[in-house]
Amino acid sequence: MEVFVQSAFAEIAALLVMAAVVGFLGIILRQPLIVSFIAVGLVAGPSALDLVRSDEQISLLSQLGIAVLLFLVGIKLDVKLIRSLGPVSLLTGLGQVAFTSIFGYLIGLALGLGHVTSLYVAVALTFSSTIIIVKLLSDKREIDSLHGQIALGFLIVQDLVVVLAMIVLSAIGIGAAAEGNGGHGDGSVLTVLASGLAMVALVVLFVRYAANPLTERLARAPELLVIFAIAMAAMFAAIGDFVGLGKEVGGLLAGVSLASTPYRETIAARLAPLRDFLLLFFFIALGATLDLSLLGAHVVGAIVFSLFVLIGNPLIVLAIMGAMGYRKRTGFLAGLTVAQISEFSLIFVAMGVSLGHVQEEALGLVTMVGLVTIAVSTYMITYSHQLYKVCEPLLGIFERRSTPREPSESGTHHDTGYSVIIFGLGRFGTAIGMRLQKRGISVLGVDFNPLAVRRWRELGLETEFGDATDPEFVAELPLTGAEWIVSTVPIHPTGLSHEDTRTTLIQLTRTSGFRGRVAVASHQARDTEELFAAGADIVLEPFQDAADRAVDMLCGAAEHARTEIPSIDTEERQAS
Repeated sequence: MEVFVQSAFAEIAALLVMAAVVGFLGIILRQPLIVSFIAVGLVAGPSALDLVRSDEQISLLSQLGIAVLLFLVGIKLDVKLIRSLGPVSLLTGLGQVAFTSIFGYLIGLALGLGHVTSLYVAVALTFSSTIIIVKLLSDKREIDSLHGQIALGFLIVQDLVVVLAMIVLSAIGIGAAAEGNGGHGDGSVLTVLASGLAMVALVVLFVRYAANPLTERLARAPELLVIFAIAMAAMFAAIGDFVGLGKEVGGLLAGVSLASTPYRETIAARLAPLRDFLLLFFFIALGATLDLSLLGAHVVGAIVFSLFVLIGNPLIVLAIMGAMGYRKRTGFLAGLTVAQISEFSLIFVAMGVSLGHVQEEALGLVTMVGLVTIAVSTYMITYSHQLYKVCEPLLGIFERRSTPREPSESGTHHDTGYSVIIFGLGRFGTAIGMRLQKRGISVLGVDFNPLAVRRWRELGLETEFGDATDPEFVAELPLTGAEWIVSTVPIHPTGLSHEDTRTTLIQLTRTSGFRGRVAVASHQARDTEELFAAGADIVLEPFQDAADRAVDMLCGAAEHARTEIPSIDTEERQAS
């Protein structure tokens, strides 16, 4: 291997092949690529194969990757999005950051770490990986659920804390460097702050006068738009590094300069693969600098901090949300999303090492915590519902007797009951509900997406907010007087979670006393027999049923159909 890897090109080619192989193994084990990439660095580093020799080239690619990563963070920091943060996202995010920082600092001191090292480690433990959480929630189709939206909210709060922490760190680092050289630290800090304000002013002017017209012209050639975005990230990172703010802050400001443009989603989507590719070299460089023989001295600390993140972070989120009036299930599922640290944690400590504030041992410690927490939390989030069933008896203390936050979203049950209860308020469920109401049949809609619930209310339909897989919620529904349960919840097999919401719903409604009939929607013909075996009375196949209806109309059966089915006006069709 050493004979083959004699040039930088051959070395990078070998690292890419190794990353592909290890990444594939990671996918089989359902692990994020971050874990696989750090493992590649460890294997290719001096402690194992010792393949990494082109330090300058790999360092350059890793720095560019960090700039692009912060650029994509900045491009998502839209003012409107920040304003839309609810109290629960703000309080939960800040509460979790404060809790983790304070107790992480105390744990660090108890483990014998210095004050500065303990502070760095504690702050690093507060950041959760937005990339991993969004990916896992999207795979489980829970990104639009209440706990998913709350999780995204406090992840934005964490991103803002990351930004502030890096800015403060850059200013302190420059001030300390000036003092070390015999200068005046305060003057250097003021110089850095003045430079920062100048860069912010430049961004404001660019956003005000040039961002929209310039990106509109560049969008005519999508490739040029991508090159322009990369150039902005690199240029601002270079300027930020030159004036003392650091490449990270510069890259972030570059993203903010394009955050208000209508093309920000296009830019973000096209740069995401480049970000992942370049970050590979950051994690490889990180893993290659770690000496496995030195990591053994931090095993105890890594275990203690990992348990603190895996258990402490979810508990504080659960406690805050419970105090605010959310159900223990919602708090538990949201809390699991902060049971790991992120790539920002490693970047943050790496900045501290480069500034001379902490030793490389601290970076090794945080890296070990990252590997453990990311690996374990991936399974925790993937099997969150099963984990909740196990932990449910112990979570009663985190829920108030009344949960005003969720009933205020969902409304209240009516004593008259409902003839049909529909789970899943998408286009198909909405169309069914409106047509049933048109016939004078009382309908109750259920969904775990607050936007879908609000949309049904605007259409004048009764709704309940809740999850079809939550036994407590299903048991509270007015099932005894209902004649039909209809499930239009879409099923998206992802390989991560094998739970079928439709069969779970059938079982929960039956055990809760429902004696009526059940209809479920299916988009796969192979599921029909399984659904009938699970207890469904009717299996609705929207595409097949629509095709049968279209054939009847084409064959001249439209007049007979019109006499039986009331007409639906244009407004009602648009709503559904």
